[in-house]
Amino acid sequence: MPALQDRLAAELTAARKAQDKALTLLLGTIIADTRNREIELKRPLTDDDVIEVLRKGVKKRKESVTAYEQAGRTELAAAEAAEVVALERYLPAMASEDEVRDAVRAAVAAGATSVGPVMGAVMPRFKGRADGGMINRVVREELGKAE
Repeated sequence: MPALQDRLAAELTAARKAQDKALTLLLGTIIADTRNREIELKRPLTDDDVIEVLRKGVKKRKESVTAYEQAGRTELAAAEAAEVVALERYLPAMASEDEVRDAVRAAVAAGATSVGPVMGAVMPRFKGRADGGMINRVVREELGKAE
């Protein structure tokens, strides 16, 4: 079992002992999601697979926050936002925009001249550590300067 799955299980046990119902429910849901992913892939999960499940959970909750805020349900939005913060603790540190910009500049210097090839060169390096939208924005900014 990957270290991250072990950590989630240990924190679930601690949350149960502390009678933290919200965290117990959240971690229980995420662990169930990881088990479902394991069944789907028909193999044991790696830490990268677990991180992917966590990122999907964060994304889903961020979308819920937006929907609740638009509907004027601030208490539910606040609860979802708290879950986002709790889940982000388990994710690796995000890459800074400067790191991404440096990688994009290197890809452009290596001869990539359009968005597709630059994204293809940069995305694998930041898989799981940077938002694709932010990378795309930086690529477009840098390619705009290069012209």
